[in-house]
Amino acid sequence: MTTIDFRVAANGRMVLPRAIREAMGLHGDSKVTAIVDDEGVRLVPMHHRVSRARELYRQAIKTPRTTEDFLHDRYEEAERDEARSHQSAA
Repeated sequence: MTTIDFRVAANGRMVLPRAIREAMGLHGDSKVTAIVDDEGVRLVPMHHRVSRARELYRQAIKTPRTTEDFLHDRYEEAERDEARSHQSAA
């Protein structure tokens, strides 16, 4: 674990030191999520959260699916919904 001290201005602004940005993998304009809990504040780069969400999704799915599979299923579902609405209108 590394400890780096830095200042927070009176208006609440702060600059993340280069060492922290590098450790977090931040380059240029980056998004960061601040997670606040009883222990304090944790900064997490958005790309880490996206990677984690993808990992959890891969663990949760039973059968790998492509975007085309998803769109095909939604198309069929829309057709079924339309057929049901025509039946109920008749």
